[in-house]
Amino acid sequence: MGVDGKALVLGGGGVTGVAWELGLLHGLAEHGVDLTDAGLLVGTSAGSAVAAQVLSGVPLKDLYEAQLRGPGSEVAARMSLGGVLSFLVAGLWPGDPARGRAWLGRRALRARTMPEAERRRVIAARISDRGWPATRLLVTAVDAQTGEVRIFDASSGVSLVDAVAASCAVPLTWPPVTIGGARYIDGGARSVANADLAAGSDRVVVLAPVTASARRSGRPSAQVAALGPDVCSAILAPDAAARRAIGRNPLDPARRRPAAEAGRTQAAAEADRLRAVWS
Repeated sequence: MGVDGKALVLGGGGVTGVAWELGLLHGLAEHGVDLTDAGLLVGTSAGSAVAAQVLSGVPLKDLYEAQLRGPGSEVAARMSLGGVLSFLVAGLWPGDPARGRAWLGRRALRARTMPEAERRRVIAARISDRGWPATRLLVTAVDAQTGEVRIFDASSGVSLVDAVAASCAVPLTWPPVTIGGARYIDGGARSVANADLAAGSDRVVVLAPVTASARRSGRPSAQVAALGPDVCSAILAPDAAARRAIGRNPLDPARRRPAAEAGRTQAAAEADRLRAVWS
């Protein structure tokens, strides 16, 4: 069980985001800062896969070393220009943001992608599903038809694999995920990290491979600021070396190793700052 009052927020960022976050977490633990002892974890897209892995009981060192292996059978994908523009249009939609997300979701439902079952197998292999952890975990997704956010947790009656697959369903790149008759797309369609879900925590650390958002309200910095002045917090994004290691395509498994190594290296420079927040 984690420590009440501490929240670890893990943002989206593709397979390289998974690798960078795991490298960072492992590196911080090597310096005596264990962020995985949080009482609450919030996972969005790639961050949901990281959360599921670090709460599985597998040591961080082993999770990190798994990122150093080759891409294996995973095939590189790339978000098309149309997909990027669709995210931007949805994010800038006037009025109710859910309407923009619903527009994006409907486009995702019409897109040609790999079969949903095949994508689920990729996610299942990635997270080594052992069921929902004892530590509180919130996994974000968005209803493709309504644009409403859905927060999955251990009480949702949904398998962890399905919840993570839904959160990782990048619109127009991966297929929407079917859960209980509804179809879901990436939780990043609402916010790149959904840090506002850490409300009520005293100490909050956000790992954000991506910090940009069409709406200011969706940025980790704005969401953490809104948690209140009494919350001790820190936001970590890739430094210059990590950005170079990650490269331009966050969906390329071949960049997994350099991204993980860059995260571990960056941890050395961040450990003191994080120790002050976490302890």
